[in-house]
Amino acid sequence: MLKKEFLEQLDNENHYTVSKFVLSYSKELGLDMNSLILLIYFLNKPNKTIFDYKKIISDLNFTEKELLDAISILKDKNILLILMEKNDSGVLEEKIDISLFYEIMFSKILNSEKAEDTQKDLYDNFEKEFGRTLSPMEYEIINNWKEQKISNELILSALKEAVFNGVNNLRYIDKILYEWNKKGIKKLSEVRLKEKEKEESKDEETYEYDWLNED
Repeated sequence: MLKKEFLEQLDNENHYTVSKFVLSYSKELGLDMNSLILLIYFLNKPNKTIFDYKKIISDLNFTEKELLDAISILKDKNILLILMEKNDSGVLEEKIDISLFYEIMFSKILNSEKAEDTQKDLYDNFEKEFGRTLSPMEYEIINNWKEQKISNELILSALKEAVFNGVNNLRYIDKILYEWNKKGIKKLSEVRLKEKEKEESKDEETYEYDWLNED
């Protein structure tokens, strides 16, 4: 076969398409190569298409074991269901249902958008309190707090403490968060409880609790 004929044949073959979003989340979903290929195959078919395993094996050049293993992975991940439904003649047929996959993807998109909005709100709060745009280094420091699983609520509380004390740099806030972590404080309610305990121990003295110079 000539190269030109080969390329023409490729152009005439059925092509399977897949969104970038599916590819980006395939690792998170825990899919191996065969299960991902099979998922893409089904995504390019109408939902509830007939489960014709011989045709699938032929189309994807799978062995029977490879197909069964890939089906098992997709079922275990609640991505795929095999339903028994009657056709127009009343005969039961196995059909592939991947509607659960679309629900998973919608949920991930929704959560991703919420996370982006929350992160933007966090940055906006810092820029509003500092009265300026954050530097790339400051963005990196805030992202590092997030990577340490420090909640936005706790970060904003530390920001409030710093601003009240007239300090508008992240190193000071980092020290506050470090002290809170050392004391096992993970929630805003625990910060308030610690403040209350400290205030009650000072015999009616009114002051703002300084976390960095605690006795």
